[in-house]
Amino acid sequence: QVQLVESGGGSVQPGASLRLSCVVSGRPLESHNYAWFRQAPGKEREGIACISTSDDSTFYGDSVRGRFTISRDNAKSTVFLQMDSLKPEDTAVYYCAADSTGGSWSYWGQGTQVTVSS
Repeated sequence: QVQLVESGGGSVQPGASLRLSCVVSGRPLESHNYAWFRQAPGKEREGIACISTSDDSTFYGDSVRGRFTISRDNAKSTVFLQMDSLKPEDTAVYYCAADSTGGSWSYWGQGTQVTVSS
């Protein structure tokens, strides 16, 4: 079973950048596809980026496309989310997820808080 641990969150001003990390253990990084989700207070969880480990193809939600970049480093067994030009509406708890053989996002990290405020 795969375990995911996120880090890199924090409090920043609008326009700043952060890089979130998701360390994967329990199985080789290449065994799964990965995604980043976020959940703001009072809102539903939102999928914002995903990456296929078979061909490195990526997909982004409209709210982050052009500002966020998902990537992976097999040697470090880590999935990253580079977040640039942060906005107050990006404030949320950010979660890393891995899929299962059935295609659902079955494995989740504990989340890391990102707060964007002036």
